Amino acid sequence: MKTTDYAKIAHKYEKNQYRFDEVKFDDDLKTYIDHNPQSTYQVLDLACGIGIYLENQIKNFDKFDINWYGLDASEEMLSKAKEKLEHVTLLCDLAENLPCENESFDYISNNYAFHHFLNKGAVLDEVYRVLRQNGVYRMHNIAIHNMKNWWVYHYFPTAYEDDLKRFWEKEVIFNELSSRGFEVNLRMEYRLEKVKVSDYLEYAENREISILTLISDQDYQEGLEKMRDEVKINPDKTIVNDFAEMFCISRKM
Repeated sequence: MKTTDYAKIAHKYEKNQYRFDEVKFDDDLKTYIDHNPQSTYQVLDLACGIGIYLENQIKNFDKFDINWYGLDASEEMLSKAKEKLEHVTLLCDLAENLPCENESFDYISNNYAFHHFLNKGAVLDEVYRVLRQNGVYRMHNIAIHNMKNWWVYHYFPTAYEDDLKRFWEKEVIFNELSSRGFEVNLRMEYRLEKVKVSDYLEYAENREISILTLISDQDYQEGLEKMRDEVKINPDKTIVNDFAEMFCISRKM
């Protein structure tokens, strides 16, 4: 399976405003806190990247006593996270081998990253190990099997074939978590809409979307030029775009 070299794109990761706009209040963390009142909570953001989730949730949950942690395999991404985060314990290591004691965390978030893990089964084993009883693992990711008409795949069709090798289908995720003793609740959010190609051209040019780093330079350039040409001919050109997100909430039994 191909992997993204985040050392090469960490410096431009923050140029994608979409990553910031999409981070919402973590209702699942609030639900966990409401149903599990305690003096202090231990929360880990697994594959935290440049710290976008942590930065937002720290502000959202400032009334609660939470010890925040972030783990990522990229030193360059963590370096960016350190620039925006205070009072957060940041760890550089692999998700397949978490440097944490058994039952260390009450809640683990994992946003847009599960497809990057080379040994996904080992990651789930580790998550189960470091979660406390009744602790929650929240996996949030795009669901590529339900979004074949995503704008990325429209202009860069070889990207879909590569993503099929990286992403587990939702049924596999559900079954793998269930088999490890999690109580799993998996929900999907889907939208189908027309989007302006010009609104996404900058994201393509930035080339920090992970799958665009994995396709060949030739395939990338061909798709990029197609977008540029279409926008040049018609700045208001639209295409049909579908987008699916998966929210998988798993409680350790």
